[in-house]
Amino acid sequence: MNSKTISSALISVFSKDGLEPIVKKLADLNVTIYSTGGTEKFIKNLGIDVVPIEEVTSYPSILGGRVKTLHPKVFGGILNRQNHDGDIAELAEYEIPQIDLVIVDLYPFEKTVASGASNQDIIEKIDIGGISLIRAAAKNYADVTCVSSVEDYSEFLELLETKHGETSEDDRKRFATKAFNVSSHYDTAIFNYFNKNNDEAVLKISETKGKVLRYGENPHQKGFFFGDFDAMFTKLHGKELSYNNLLDVDAAVNLILEFKGEDPTFAILKHNNACGFAQRKTVHQAYLSALAGDPVSAFGGILISNTEIDKVTAEEIHKLFCEVVIAPSFTEEALEILKGKKKRILLILNDVDLPKTTVRTCLNGVLVQDRDAKTDTLEDLKTVTNSSPTQNELEDLIFASKLCKHTKSNTIVLVKNKQLCASGTGQTSRVDALNQAIHKAKTFYFDLEGAVMASDAFFPFPDCVEIAHKAGITAVIQPGGSIKDELSIIYCDENDVAMVFTGTRHFKH
Repeated sequence: MNSKTISSALISVFSKDGLEPIVKKLADLNVTIYSTGGTEKFIKNLGIDVVPIEEVTSYPSILGGRVKTLHPKVFGGILNRQNHDGDIAELAEYEIPQIDLVIVDLYPFEKTVASGASNQDIIEKIDIGGISLIRAAAKNYADVTCVSSVEDYSEFLELLETKHGETSEDDRKRFATKAFNVSSHYDTAIFNYFNKNNDEAVLKISETKGKVLRYGENPHQKGFFFGDFDAMFTKLHGKELSYNNLLDVDAAVNLILEFKGEDPTFAILKHNNACGFAQRKTVHQAYLSALAGDPVSAFGGILISNTEIDKVTAEEIHKLFCEVVIAPSFTEEALEILKGKKKRILLILNDVDLPKTTVRTCLNGVLVQDRDAKTDTLEDLKTVTNSSPTQNELEDLIFASKLCKHTKSNTIVLVKNKQLCASGTGQTSRVDALNQAIHKAKTFYFDLEGAVMASDAFFPFPDCVEIAHKAGITAVIQPGGSIKDELSIIYCDENDVAMVFTGTRHFKH
C-alpha cells in the first residue's frame, strides 16, 4: 500500500542509546545519511559515511547550537509532496535533497525539570529544531517516515530488517501517530512548567504511559490506567491489578503516607475506606489489631503497612484471603510465605511524590483541585470545652483525625488506643454515620468507654456529641465553624466531654 523505499535519512538525536544498529542497517541499505553536531560525530566514529547538514544548507550551526536544522533546504526536503510536480520542480531548482526518513530524539525537558535544574538550564532544554522536524515529518507521512523516540528504535529496526528499507503508508502513519504523541506531550510539559505558579484556569494533562485493564469498575465497562505505575511500586508477585484494585491501592497509599516514619501502622481497606486500622510497637501487633477492627470486611481487602512485613506477620496475613499487600519492604521469609497464593499481589511502595492536584470528570468537563495536603497536628488543636483531653486522648484524636481525612464523607471515626473501633462512612447524615459506627463497634465487641470521636465536618446540632457521650466517648475532634457550635460545647461541658476544634474541614467525596 503506497510503498516507499528509504534512500535518504536525517538523524539528529540527543541520546545515542540504541542508535548504532539502525545506522549500520541504513548504511547496509545504501541510505544517504545527513546529520548534525554530536550525532554526526557519533556516526563518523562508527566508520559510516555521513553528510554534515551544513553541506546541505551552506550555513553553519549558530547561536551556540540553537539553530542547526531550521532551514528551507532541510524542511523542503521533508515537506515536499513527491506526487506533486510543482514540489519536485522546486526541489530541483533550489537543489534541495529529498529526505525519506527523520530520526529525532528531543532534549530531555521533563528530566531536566525533575532534576531541580536552574530556570536557564531548563529553558535551554526546550527543543526547537527537533520538535519542528518531528511535526514536519509526521505531517508528511504520505512520503516520510518519522522516528521520534528511543522507545521506537527497536520497532523501526525490525521494520528495516524485515522489509529491507521499504515502508507502507500504514507503517508511516503508525510512526506519525507516535510522533504527534511525542510532540503534544512535550508541549504540554513545557506549558505546565511555565504555568505552575499561575492561576490561569487551563488544564493540560498528558500521560504517555498507558495500560489497558481487563475492564473498568464493572465487566461491561472498558478500563485504562495512565501513569507510571512502575515508578510508584515494585511488583513482586501476583496477578494484574484491576481498576478497582488500583482505586483501593490509591486510597491505601494516601492513608498510610500520613503515618510515614511513625510506629508500625497497618491498614486494611475495602472500597476505598479503612475497615481496620491500628498502630502498635510491632507490625505483627498492628496487623492483628487492624484485623480485629472488622475481620468480616477484611476478606478480599487491600493491606498496607508503613514498615517492613516480617515472617510472623506474613504467617498471619496468609490466613486471610486478600487481594493486595503493600509495604516498603518484605523479609525474604515473609515473601516466601505470601507468595504461597498465586494471585495475591505483593507490592513494594517506592518513595515517589504524589501529584499536587486531583482531577475527576464532572458533567461535560472535569473538576480540578489542590490535593488535601493539610494534616491536623497538636499545634492546630483548640480546646473549646472546660475539660481538656488527656495525653492519651490527644494522641488518639490526632490518629482518628488523620484516618477521618481519608474516609468517605459523611464520616465519623471512633478510635481507642490507636485502634480503629469503627467508622460510619459515606452517609447522607452525620447522625447516621455515628450510629453506624457505634453499631459496628458493638458488633465486634469493642468497649467504647474512653474512646474518641473524629468528624470530617462540624456538628450543626448537639445530637452527635450527645449520642457519642452516651456510647462512652470522652473526647471529640472536629473542624468547628457552625453557627451553632455553642450548643455542642454546652452539652460537652455539662457532661465532662473534652472537645477540640481544628479549624479545617476534610470532606472526601
